[in-house]
Amino acid sequence: MTNLNPAQLIARIITLIVALTVHEFSHAFVATRFGDSTPANAGRLTLNPLKHLDPFGSLMLVLAGFGWAKPVPINPYVIRQNHRAGVMLTSVAGPLSNLIMAVLAALILRLGLFPVTYQVNAILPTPGYFLVEFIYVNVALFLFNMLPLAPLDGEKVLEFFLPNSWRGSLQAIRQYGPFILLALVFVGPLVGFDLFGVIIRRPLMAIVNFLIRG
Repeated sequence: MTNLNPAQLIARIITLIVALTVHEFSHAFVATRFGDSTPANAGRLTLNPLKHLDPFGSLMLVLAGFGWAKPVPINPYVIRQNHRAGVMLTSVAGPLSNLIMAVLAALILRLGLFPVTYQVNAILPTPGYFLVEFIYVNVALFLFNMLPLAPLDGEKVLEFFLPNSWRGSLQAIRQYGPFILLALVFVGPLVGFDLFGVIIRRPLMAIVNFLIRG
């Protein structure tokens, strides 16, 4: 990721600002709809990127393809009192917003308004290249955040659908979620077993190609 040319770097930064901001705002918006004032009180019910972006996490996303934004604080007890599936829906709202943005960007390309461009060697990205990058990053964020490991959104989705008898096991491994994620991203390729590539990169390319080409 570190050898991005200026046009690629600009497209990546703008995409990440939009994608992460809308992702976190979506969490805050849905939580608020379920009666939780915590996100608003924390100043997160906004589309201001400065309220959502984590400087180091954003830098890691640009340079390494792995990073994070500031998690939106919520009160799950208040949310569950107003809707049994409220926490799950609040969690899935972020990744779903990324998927929706990817689909909208793909529709622009499908309309033929700009030529699809996968490579660019310039100072500024072409519209076609920017839209491809926008689709790629948003689909990647959707897939990554839907992994059923804490602290990712997919873990809360899995928790909701699991039988009650299984939730204790999920709770027991929750504390190890971040370490499992790091192992998937960094350790797997070093030992010749790129599980992260299997569960993220292959579906990512399939979805991106389907959205762009059909």
